[in-house]
Amino acid sequence: MEVPEIRTWVIFYLLSFVVLLVAIFITTRNDGQRWISLMLVIVVVGVNSFLLISELKRHQSKKALMRMMSDLDGTVSDRDSSRHR
Repeated sequence: MEVPEIRTWVIFYLLSFVVLLVAIFITTRNDGQRWISLMLVIVVVGVNSFLLISELKRHQSKKALMRMMSDLDGTVSDRDSSRHR
C-alpha cells in the first residue's frame, strides 16, 4: 500500500471505532433507542465489508494486469523493433 492509502484507511477505521463507541453508549442507556445503535453497527459492518471486498477485487485485477504485462514482455523480447526474428 502507498502512504496516502494507509492514511485514508487509518482515518476510516478511527471513524468506524468512534461510531461503534457511540453505538455502545446508546445501547447502555435505557431509553429504548437500541434500534439506532443496531443501525449504526449494521452500517459500519456493511461499509467495512464492502470496502474490503472492493479492495480485494482491485488487488486481484492489478495482479492479473501485472501477469498479463509480464507475459507480453516475454513474447515481444523474441523479436526486434522491426518485428522480424
